[in-house]
Amino acid sequence: MKRSRSRKAALAVTVLALAATALVGPALTEGGTTARALTAPVAMTADDLPTWQTNGVVWAMAQSDGVVFAGGTFSAIRPPGAGPGTSERQAVNFAAFDAATGAPTDCRLNFTVGSGTATVRALDVSPDGKTLYAGGNFAAVNGTHVSRVAAVDIATCKVKPDFSVSVSSTVHALAATDDTVYLGGDFTSVEGQSRSKFAALSTSGALRSWKADADLTGRALAVTPDGKSVVLGGDFTRVRGSSSRALAVVDASSGAIKRAYGSTFVPRNSVVKSLYADETGIYTANEGTGGGVFDGRIALNLDDFSQRWRDTCLGATQDVTVYKGVLYSSSHAHNCSSMGQFGELHERQHLLAESVDDPTPLLSWFPDTDDGPLNVEQVGPRVMVASSSGGRDYMWVGGAFSRIASNGNKPQQGLVRFANGPDTRDPTVPTGVNAANVTTGVRVTWPAATDLDDRALTYRVYRNGAAEPVGTVRANSTFWDRPTVGFTDTTVKPGTDYTYRITASDADDANTSARSEGATVHTPGTATETTLEREATADAYVNGSSVNSTYGTHQQLAVRGSSPYETYVRFNVPSPPSGMVLEDAKLTVTTSADSYAPTADTVSVRAVTGSWSESTVTYAERPALGTTTLGSLNGAAERSTAYDIPLSTGAVGDAAGDSLDLALTSTGSDSMWLLARESGGTGPKLTLTYRKP
Repeated sequence: MKRSRSRKAALAVTVLALAATALVGPALTEGGTTARALTAPVAMTADDLPTWQTNGVVWAMAQSDGVVFAGGTFSAIRPPGAGPGTSERQAVNFAAFDAATGAPTDCRLNFTVGSGTATVRALDVSPDGKTLYAGGNFAAVNGTHVSRVAAVDIATCKVKPDFSVSVSSTVHALAATDDTVYLGGDFTSVEGQSRSKFAALSTSGALRSWKADADLTGRALAVTPDGKSVVLGGDFTRVRGSSSRALAVVDASSGAIKRAYGSTFVPRNSVVKSLYADETGIYTANEGTGGGVFDGRIALNLDDFSQRWRDTCLGATQDVTVYKGVLYSSSHAHNCSSMGQFGELHERQHLLAESVDDPTPLLSWFPDTDDGPLNVEQVGPRVMVASSSGGRDYMWVGGAFSRIASNGNKPQQGLVRFANGPDTRDPTVPTGVNAANVTTGVRVTWPAATDLDDRALTYRVYRNGAAEPVGTVRANSTFWDRPTVGFTDTTVKPGTDYTYRITASDADDANTSARSEGATVHTPGTATETTLEREATADAYVNGSSVNSTYGTHQQLAVRGSSPYETYVRFNVPSPPSGMVLEDAKLTVTTSADSYAPTADTVSVRAVTGSWSESTVTYAERPALGTTTLGSLNGAAERSTAYDIPLSTGAVGDAAGDSLDLALTSTGSDSMWLLARESGGTGPKLTLTYRKP
């Protein structure tokens, strides 16, 4: 990414209210809803949101009042989910988007050039939020002649014709203050006067006397919060005739050097691609080539511009931005072992987060893209900007990527965004669960699960299908560090089979994984109690409003009194273990995820005395039922929730060694919808507990 950003346009600040146009929305604020299910200080989820796409590379972004501006090398944009060439809308190297919806606004600016390839490489917004500055390689905007830099009135989405400046070569960086626009790039002259790689203009477009000439490309600019200093970044080795490798701080009024940096600070094989400055410090994004590279990030103090910390991850950093005390970066990091973090991945993690106070440990924010198509430089994301709209904050990321690796390699080109809440994705389902006998009971172990925006996960251990866990464990993990987590069940009985399953939940239990595959163990000794589970071998419901219809293959079951539904379930009941008698029996049913699944009515369980078949049973030919209630459920208030219904042990015991057919009925008018055995979820289950007399 070859861009920079002024302090006020980049920070989460409130700008002045503008007239209502397609470009204007709510201002970015320091507040906003704090996302649940995140490990502090991370306050941005890793859940990618539907966002319009580009058909090329996004090199630059800026934001104003809930609108995100994207510039680069592309010719069209298209809706989320659309493939290349599908439903495209012309957008020549520039597009404006609603930060909250990800959709384009009505502002359309085409950046063109007579010969060669036009491109937008830098964008910045004036502190008052009224003007968008653009830099790159272009000669016209919507037909208005400009020369590699332009000013756009945000309220009208029109180029300001009086801001007419001639720049000799590509502009890569911009930083705007109340009265000055700083430029960085490849140029050697501005308005026919010598200006090498850096220059300053008034907001009306007049060339200022400010000089900070460098020998090689200027790629990044940032103005310090007090407005007195300008930080320069790029490829250069000299500024104003003095040695300063890739980084320098100069006076905002004169360009005089305030701090120069030697080649030991930024190695000769590394450059500065981006800068960010706010009240917490100055941050650099660095890219290196060859051996002994420096690809990471540096934090500088504001008082003397000395180093506060240095991140030495390998994998070129393209951009950095700060949101609520966290430094977010886009790179293609592949080895952070020098910082005690992940080792060589042999692939790339393109988005990272770290505290502005300390680069270690890397914080738990790991959304990821791919590198991008083979026909572009494969670095993935190149630019980031935070914007706010409608009470939510959004992190927008642009670049050359074509897929979201952290969401199943979902196709998505050029742009993606994240929000500060809500977090809606579950941790991964625990795998590799093991159960073994130990002196104190049964030891259950499993590798830690992972979550893209939460390091601290809560694990619940479920025994023999019970609705409530037998134990809870909390442990930290990341995608590269998954320690073994364990729990010892000390309440087991001798000579008994136990099956354990695990779930993982993120912070506040906002999201919980499905239960893991079971791990079974038989405890030593002579059993005094054992519990057996049986899944339904058949289930179906019938509908009094469609008396000849069959529902045996449906994924849900239904119960209701008026406009009746009845549900039938069949189980194979085992014979009691030798020397034991049935002490407890329960039917477990699970409400579906549909909003109408819960019920306030009482549901009764009765024996089915007539014959029925899952595939043929209808309301017209429904089976006869016994008159005795074997168990009841006094309402089921929640969706996606398992409910236990205690059953008469006598009736269940009489079916030992045979099948047991049960009916669920109601006399009320509020329906209940349950998961059937065909749903792939948790269908009806019979749990039987036997004990020695």
